[in-house]
Amino acid sequence: MLWRLLIPIKHPATAKTRLHGATRRHADHAELVRAIQSDTVEAALAARSTGGEGASSIAGVFIVGDRPPPGLAPLGETDLGLLPDSGSGLNASLRAAAAALSARYPADGVAAMVADLPALRPAALNQALAAATLLERGYVADAAGTGTTVLTARAGQPLTPEFGLDSARRHHASGAIEIDADLSLRSDVDTAEDLRRCLLLGVGEHTARMVARLV
Repeated sequence: MLWRLLIPIKHPATAKTRLHGATRRHADHAELVRAIQSDTVEAALAARSTGGEGASSIAGVFIVGDRPPPGLAPLGETDLGLLPDSGSGLNASLRAAAAALSARYPADGVAAMVADLPALRPAALNQALAAATLLERGYVADAAGTGTTVLTARAGQPLTPEFGLDSARRHHASGAIEIDADLSLRSDVDTAEDLRRCLLLGVGEHTARMVARLV
């Protein structure tokens, strides 16, 4: 099965307010958020290029927002697409983007992944999507077990995103099945403590470089 992967990108100046404890200056906070977003998108693009024959295949990665994080190759030079943010909130924007992709690629599944996974291993994403091919709808819970890092829907199924507080419970209640996944795919970053745990796992070069500046 082919997958179309959505990654919502929020403006770094207003994203991750609970992460302010990891930085001293507002400008540093925005740069740290951008670094985390960039590493997440790059890991997704790497997963697309390394999916092996017979495994789940990511046919395209799409940013939901105004622009991709800076520091990545320009659109058109990578397999990165851009879909508009509807301006009506995260879940409404994901529903609209998922519907657009399903209309354009009716034979493909659609997945949505959060943009704050700086320790993500490409193989972990491919493994989770391979497991998702067996499910009508699936989700990956975060390390705390309360949030959601990935939501999937096979071709012909609505994505029905319920991201936000206690989203794992809401996705489960909506009929999605939990997917067992590697810790790197479950380690999202909301706080300074989350970031420290990701550093122990090993983060991408953008986040590592930014954290080194903050020490």
